[in-house]
Amino acid sequence: MARLLFAGYLGCGNLGDDAVLLGLVHGLGSEAHSFTVMSGAPDETYRLHGFPSVPRRNRSAWRKAMEQCDAVVFPGGSIFQDATSLRSVYYYATIVSDAKRAGKPVALVGQGVGPLSRFLGKRWAAAAFERADAIVVRDPASAQTLQAIGVRKNVRIGADPAFLLPEPAAPEEAFSVGSMRAVGLAPRPLGKGSGVEQTFGELARSLFGAGLMPVLIEMDRQLDGPLLEAIAKRQGGRMPDLRRMGSPIAVQQRLKRMEALVAVRLHAGILAATVGVPAVMVDYDPKVAAFAKAADLPLVPATAPPGAILARVQEVLQDRPNLVARLKARTEELRSKARVNVEAVRALVG
Repeated sequence: MARLLFAGYLGCGNLGDDAVLLGLVHGLGSEAHSFTVMSGAPDETYRLHGFPSVPRRNRSAWRKAMEQCDAVVFPGGSIFQDATSLRSVYYYATIVSDAKRAGKPVALVGQGVGPLSRFLGKRWAAAAFERADAIVVRDPASAQTLQAIGVRKNVRIGADPAFLLPEPAAPEEAFSVGSMRAVGLAPRPLGKGSGVEQTFGELARSLFGAGLMPVLIEMDRQLDGPLLEAIAKRQGGRMPDLRRMGSPIAVQQRLKRMEALVAVRLHAGILAATVGVPAVMVDYDPKVAAFAKAADLPLVPATAPPGAILARVQEVLQDRPNLVARLKARTEELRSKARVNVEAVRALVG
C-alpha cells in the first residue's frame, strides 16, 4: 500500500478542487493506498472526507508529512497560473522542490496549466514540471502551454479527475421548488465592471418569468457567497440557493434533480455532466471553452446579455433528451481519458 500526500488548493472551500481530489481517490481505490492531504482546513477535510490532513501553509508540517509518504501527488486544478498573482506558482513550485529534495517522486496530474504570462511565473512553473516524475494535463491547451515555456518532459493528455466521481443516488429528502422545473446558476466573480451580478440577476428574473425556478449554486465558499447575495437582491431578495454544501457529492445529488445549469464555474459544469444534466457554459476562460467543446455543450460569451443566455437554456430544454444522450456519451469518453491520471500515479508508486 503506497502512502500518498496530496497537494493543491485543497480544503479551501472550493468544491471544484475538492472534486478533483475525490475523483482521483475514487479512481485509485481507497483500499489500495493511504492518503494524507495538505489542506486549508485539516479538521474539516478529515470530518468531511476521512483523510488525515496537515495545514497546507505550515511548511514544517508538510515536510514532516513528506518524510512519511511514498509520493507527492497534485490531483489537478488550475494551480500553475499567474493571472491572479505570482504567489500561486511560487507556492506550488516550492512544494515540488521540497518533495524532490526529500527524495520523493512527484506526480502532477489533472493539471490545467496557465495562463502564464510573467517571466517568473513561467520560470517557476517550468522548473516544477521539469522536476516532476509524472505529468498529465487535462486538455491539449495545457500541454501546449508547457511546451511553450520550455518543458521537455513527457506530457500525457487526459481529462479532469472530477469525471471519475461516481454518479450518486438522489438524496432521500426531496429538493423541491414547487412544481417549477429548476435551472441551476453557478456564477463566479469576474472582476470589476464584468456585469456578472447584473447579468445573472436579470437572467434569474427572466427564468422565473418563463416558468422556471432559478437556483443559485455556491462553488467557492469565500468568493461566491457575496456575489450570490447580490444577485438575489437584484432578483428581488428571495431565491432558492445551494450554499455551504461541504462536498461536491452533495452538489451532484442536488444537480441531478435539475433540468439544466448555467455555469461560469468549470467544475459546476463538470459535476452536472457526471449526473447527466446539460449546462450552458459561460466562456470567461479557455478552460471553460475547452470543456464545452469536449462535452458538446452550448457556450455563450461572458458578455452575452441575459436574453441570449435564456434563449440557449430554452433550446437546451426543448432538445433535452437528445442533448442528454450526447452528453452521457461524451462524459463516458472523458471519464476514460481521466483514467490516464490514475494510470500515471499507479505507474509511479505501483
